[in-house]
Amino acid sequence: MSSSSTFSPPRHGFQTDDPALGSIAERVLHGERLTFEDGVQLYRSGDILAVGWLANHVRERLHGDLAYFNVNRHINPTNVCVASCRLCAFGRKKGDAGTYTMALEEAFATAASGYTEAVTEFHIVGGLHPDLPFSYFMDLVQGLKQRFPKVHVKAFTMVEVAFFAKRGKMTIPETLQRMKEAGVDSMPGGGAEIFADRVRHIICDHKIDGGEWLETARMAHKLGLRSNATMLYGHVENDEDRVDHLLRLREVQDDTGGFQTFIPLAFHPDHTALDHIPRTTGMLDIRQIAVSRLLLDNFSHIKAYWQMMTPKIAQIALRFGADDIDGTVIEEKIYHDAGATTPQGMRRSDLVRLITEAGRQPFERDTLYRAVTRSEDTFTVAV
Repeated sequence: MSSSSTFSPPRHGFQTDDPALGSIAERVLHGERLTFEDGVQLYRSGDILAVGWLANHVRERLHGDLAYFNVNRHINPTNVCVASCRLCAFGRKKGDAGTYTMALEEAFATAASGYTEAVTEFHIVGGLHPDLPFSYFMDLVQGLKQRFPKVHVKAFTMVEVAFFAKRGKMTIPETLQRMKEAGVDSMPGGGAEIFADRVRHIICDHKIDGGEWLETARMAHKLGLRSNATMLYGHVENDEDRVDHLLRLREVQDDTGGFQTFIPLAFHPDHTALDHIPRTTGMLDIRQIAVSRLLLDNFSHIKAYWQMMTPKIAQIALRFGADDIDGTVIEEKIYHDAGATTPQGMRRSDLVRLITEAGRQPFERDTLYRAVTRSEDTFTVAV
């Protein structure tokens, strides 16, 4: 195909002046799987609108005009952490200024306070505290379940699970089983960062490696715990690292089917050891959403996390492959410690407005993407 030609199947109306996108478009429009080389080309293509068109085609094939959101609250029980990740502005060493650890009653009060609409999800992640016993976290989950029996508890990343297991001298499956018995319903996707060893040695050398993260996810899924998956982009990784990360997630999803949502996370460098790195641009943010949608053909949902990419970019992302805009969040700490300037929470009505103005149909969901209907401050989940 010459550089001046365009690929334009009459049935779909796709057009581009990037000849390298022609064969990729054919496979996307026929529902075929893309390759590593395709992924690299999508990152490097100069025709962002054509890449976005293809991602939106897949998004609308899966979800039509629906855009999902939920009413959730983040609980970060401690910022004390034994790791020293260069990407992190949240963690503090024991004894440092600014450390905190919630007493259980404080965590329960936080779960109940400050918001009038009943949440459907508690999202719980925190630092790797050297002294808190595993029982503290299990008591936290059990206490939340006792006080809020209808609320889904999404708790503890693969990194936290590995830390719990090591400190408690348990296997990963034993740790996951005890979490499940305590009331953990599913798991967040944090700590994945970038799987490539070269990158992890620079940004998060104190965490489990990429293979261990993926294997922990496999074990969680096989125990019936679904999880999210993430990728932190916009620091020292390159296009090949990003594609490798996405395809390794795709491989696990082929095996387990346990990932619910993929969430690209834009790196916020402020107050980290990598604060010389500029913030991501809007172009990279929407490209990352689009490429994720195109490569992760076995993931049902791609999330535009408004806290990280701003509500305005998240709106645009709903036309570039994203079908989910996350939730009300309420009091997110980790990314705000790294300089995020977005609000720490958003009302349900604001999310509905963002979605509607993007030309999409708001769909309130629970964590498992079941429909939620509301009556004042209560909710009902479709079964």
